[in-house]
Amino acid sequence: MPNASRALLLLLLALVSPLVAQQDLDGYLSSLTTKDSPGFAVLVRQNKNGKTLFEHGYGVGDLRTKTAINADTDFRLASCTKQFTAMSIMLLVHEGKLSYDQRLADIFPQFPSWAHAITVRNLLNHTAGLPDYESLMDHFEKEHGPRWTADHQITDAEVLDLLAHANAPKFPAGTKWSYSNSGYVVLGLITAKVSGMSFDQFLRLRIFAPLHMTHTLAYIRGKNEVPNRAYGHSKTDSTFQETDQSSTSATLGDGGVYSSLHDLALWDEALTQHTLLSAREMEPALAPFRLPNGTLPTWEGDPDDADPLKGKPVAYGFGWFLDPLQSHQRMWHYGDTTGFESAIEGFPTDHLTIILLANRTDLDRDAIIEHIAATYLP
Repeated sequence: MPNASRALLLLLLALVSPLVAQQDLDGYLSSLTTKDSPGFAVLVRQNKNGKTLFEHGYGVGDLRTKTAINADTDFRLASCTKQFTAMSIMLLVHEGKLSYDQRLADIFPQFPSWAHAITVRNLLNHTAGLPDYESLMDHFEKEHGPRWTADHQITDAEVLDLLAHANAPKFPAGTKWSYSNSGYVVLGLITAKVSGMSFDQFLRLRIFAPLHMTHTLAYIRGKNEVPNRAYGHSKTDSTFQETDQSSTSATLGDGGVYSSLHDLALWDEALTQHTLLSAREMEPALAPFRLPNGTLPTWEGDPDDADPLKGKPVAYGFGWFLDPLQSHQRMWHYGDTTGFESAIEGFPTDHLTIILLANRTDLDRDAIIEHIAATYLP
């Protein structure tokens, strides 16, 4: 084949292959839901140049209005909120108002002596050993009767009170790793106390507004409203039921933020361009916690923890998991809560970010992410 013809063929393949890949991906994603069922939204962006490679919504945001999901639909992020909570703490450290080695008991003196060794750093990387607040809720209600429901939800202040009256930690701070929603609720409260403003206000003024994330907020029932809101659903047999709120849906630092694909693209851009913090200031967030002997910890769960990662090595920084996907470097987080699932996965060396937001809980999120990653990663 003449060189000119070979070059033309390669050019045509370069132009056609991405289009074919996107059509194949769209066909796969379309098969996972129907246009009248709760669904999900997917974004794939090349953050080196800010180019959107794929963006699409599937299904509806709620079963009452049947409003189609799109890039502006706001989903509850659940634990993907933790990266915003971590950023809030890092901004306070940047301002000199807080340090990573500051003690929890110095900020909240009501904690008992077993908590005196816990630092802000321990809270950020899930090595504080705080008891799980949902377990504390169960113990409280067994002794005092029912208290919290989807209509009467536990507040951050009540979580703090339960933790401050706990008899013992899971383990001494810094000796093990155990995923902790309790720790991130406390980090939200630390942000509020140190900054002098409510946590939702701090997020809005220091992160969301500067990045023009106009549809992102920490939702507080009766105080603000979620624009273009998707409502959570669960599937029983072949029927979907709206399951949007639970007794723990009002806590903020561990999972209370709502956002959309469009706004999360702005967040991803800010992380890539170091808009809020310099690359050096971000390093602690991207350095996985290691045990004193230099090894990665294993996932320490509660006795009834059914998490498939329990007992496996875990790499976690500040609000980010840091283990690779196959051979690709990755910073990522997932979110699970009543009616919602989410995932934000960045591949720094590949300059690729994948975001999945769903208002249903019956999808195989990991399989979807891996399928999308296989489509775009080299």
